[in-house]
Amino acid sequence: MSLEKWNPLRELEFMKKEMDKIWDDVFASPRRVEVPWRRPGERGGVTSPPVDIIDRPNEIIVKAEMPGVAKENIDISMQEGTLTLKGEIKEEAEKDGEYSYSERTCRYYSRAINIPVKIAAEAIKATLKDGILSVHLPKAEDLQPKKIKVEIA
Repeated sequence: MSLEKWNPLRELEFMKKEMDKIWDDVFASPRRVEVPWRRPGERGGVTSPPVDIIDRPNEIIVKAEMPGVAKENIDISMQEGTLTLKGEIKEEAEKDGEYSYSERTCRYYSRAINIPVKIAAEAIKATLKDGILSVHLPKAEDLQPKKIKVEIA
């Protein structure tokens, strides 16, 4: 019997694969069917939208890609320093005939972002334009830069 050198990264890789399987089971699309024409890497369930985070002196701006999501299907919440963005593309109400294949299924977007500074939650604003969700998070008054006037004596 030969000894094998312990590699902690191998165990982390195994744990990651197992967690991916669990998340796939929890958030799998109910319509998910394996078909030969499925695009490589395509899977049902929740997609984490790509984001840009801009830190300005008075605010933090989070921009997230949510193509095809209507503004009434977007849910934004801020709780205990975590900004949560959720969106859903709903299936079309009327269909003519039966589809043999459709890539335009319902999709869910979800992303939780830790905001490391205190935010004035009552002043948060969000806009949706051209599939880009922009969330403006004004920093709390005590964190905003203050100018100090120096007087010559």
